[in-house]
Amino acid sequence: MKLEDKIKNLLLEILSNLNIEANINDIEVVSTKDKQHGDLTSNVALKFSKKSGKNPRDFANSIISSLNCDEISKVEIAGPGFINIFLKQDALSDVIDKVLKEGSNFGQQEEKDIVYNIEYVSANPTGDLHLGHARGAALGDSLSRIFKKAGYKVIREFYVNDAGAQVTNLAKSLKSRYLELFNISYPIPEDGYLGEDVKEIAKLIKEEYGDKYKKTSDEEDIQFFKEYGIEKELEKLKKDLKEFRVEFDKYSFETKIRENNSVEHLIEKMKDYVYVSDGATFLKTSDFLDDKDRPIIKSNGDYTYFLPDIVYHLDKLSRNADFLIDILGADHHGYINRMKSALMMNGYSKDALEVELIQMVRLIKNGEEVKMSKRLGNAIKMRDLVNTVGVDACRYFFVNRAASQHLDFDLDIALASNSSNPVYYSQYAFARISSLLLNSKIELNNKYDLLINDNELELMKILNNYDKIIVDAFNERAPYKICNYLYNFASKIHEYYSKVRILDENNKELSGARLTLLKACSIVLKDALSLIGVNAPEKM
Repeated sequence: MKLEDKIKNLLLEILSNLNIEANINDIEVVSTKDKQHGDLTSNVALKFSKKSGKNPRDFANSIISSLNCDEISKVEIAGPGFINIFLKQDALSDVIDKVLKEGSNFGQQEEKDIVYNIEYVSANPTGDLHLGHARGAALGDSLSRIFKKAGYKVIREFYVNDAGAQVTNLAKSLKSRYLELFNISYPIPEDGYLGEDVKEIAKLIKEEYGDKYKKTSDEEDIQFFKEYGIEKELEKLKKDLKEFRVEFDKYSFETKIRENNSVEHLIEKMKDYVYVSDGATFLKTSDFLDDKDRPIIKSNGDYTYFLPDIVYHLDKLSRNADFLIDILGADHHGYINRMKSALMMNGYSKDALEVELIQMVRLIKNGEEVKMSKRLGNAIKMRDLVNTVGVDACRYFFVNRAASQHLDFDLDIALASNSSNPVYYSQYAFARISSLLLNSKIELNNKYDLLINDNELELMKILNNYDKIIVDAFNERAPYKICNYLYNFASKIHEYYSKVRILDENNKELSGARLTLLKACSIVLKDALSLIGVNAPEKM
């Protein structure tokens, strides 16, 4: 049991003995920001003083008089009634052996029999991945890693929209470029795709099939151009994502979802919530969470995108997923309650679906925004950004802020090799420790009672806090909390490196203990970096 949890349980027992009703989730024990105020602090006296009939400071005195714990050296009351707890040195240093023993499993939470299906990227297979896709990929993959670290099972999923108008426009654009190779004019649709990738795929078709499709009839061969274009675009997306350290457990295709009259069956199943108005068919989503009813079939008989999406979400839930998480662009805000409502019509809780919205990304260079336009083929591609600043910087920067916040990706900072670049700063802390461990001839030891320097105690507190960071990042769906932890951890390591003589041939016992502490730090640094898909290089 973690020390914080042990103290929480003791406080709960004390409250019970004082006839105060509470549960473990009501009690907060957190690390202090200032070591002068102890190692841990709790607001339990402030929170329950009214029930006790005492003022908070008097109630705090009643609590601490019964707070007996071997790991605590002293307890103080601060301010209006905060309980500040000072730990014995060995209570902090125990974490070193725990890290060394567990390695990358340190911080791994107890396994739960709960499955999350996390869908992200799901880019239309009509072109290259751009910055918005990259942010979604980094967020989705990092969340998947964090969820697994938090003890949950994860299905990582990509939904391929291969049945919509955009795919038809891709096919027509591809056919136009193919016929162009034979000097045959065939107009690209108004909403077609003008990128170089379409030209390249057209060349592949000519090389593979010659002039087999050198006809201008739309319907006869447009299906071929659809299927060929989707296959090649998807191959490219998968390759780029793999290089970005993002892979999926499952690819689902809209055309497959629509098979076996699944859409028609769903309409029949939801008939009590379906009505027709002005020739269009609507779903009574306003009976649940939505602000108005939503059309599912247009007046011309075509399905809206919402209808097959409902089928798809039900399909995901039918595949043993307990909860769904969709990572979507901020323009999907109105989508959330309508989909939740549709799932509720089918017997699911509103909590079965969670949607994480990601805000726009701006690429900044020399203080100015670099513009982009996907349809015209001059979008800033994820591949180009990765080639410019590297996967590590991309992965870190895309999750360094909350998904709900707009992100300015500063190229100049991402390319900097100094403390202004947070990923470089974090990786350099690991590389520094690696160099010390590699070049030192001093043996590591467990003389942790020698580690009494304030910087050393601070590093131990950060190690002890890793469990909490994992849980917080999971609960708040916030990979940026891992980034914050890394940056703070790295700053304390750099500070320790500059203020303390780590290698001292005249005091090998102390140096060995310090190296052992740093080895534990390197293990946790590497693991935390891996949670956001960033490497931990031993040399920089």
